[in-house]
Amino acid sequence: MNERRMERIINNIVGDAIVKEVMNLNLAVKLIEVVEEKAIEMGMRVVIAVSDASGRPIAVHCMDGAYHGSFDVALNKTYTSTAFQMPTAKLARLCAPGGELYGLQFSNDGKVMILGGGEPLMVGKTMIGALGVSGGSAAQDSELAAYGASALKEVIKCL
Repeated sequence: MNERRMERIINNIVGDAIVKEVMNLNLAVKLIEVVEEKAIEMGMRVVIAVSDASGRPIAVHCMDGAYHGSFDVALNKTYTSTAFQMPTAKLARLCAPGGELYGLQFSNDGKVMILGGGEPLMVGKTMIGALGVSGGSAAQDSELAAYGASALKEVIKCL
């Protein structure tokens, strides 16, 4: 076995075990601030939620003028993204009538949210939490959540 292949195998096995980042309040708040700035640029007023990898809420930020119904929706998007380890927009397609997971949205005591705007937060291959955004269209919420997920590495570097 060549050295490069051995290195890839070791990284695949051990790589996730050495992830030092965990979702904590400081990281959650900084990430929310980054997403809020983007929401302001887009002219949106949203609720932004961050959970840890188990779906437990760490921080929720309600922008002035956001719909109060968006609070639970944003939280449930984080729960859904951690529970099924995928963006809620992807799960929405799988749960559409005729989809292979149709009906899943009725599970988990109604906490499964199949609207775009939930994103798992990954460090390498390890999920450390999830981001949920609610207050715009599904496409806008998805765009904001994806933006936040992609900004995670930079936010971590700034801490």
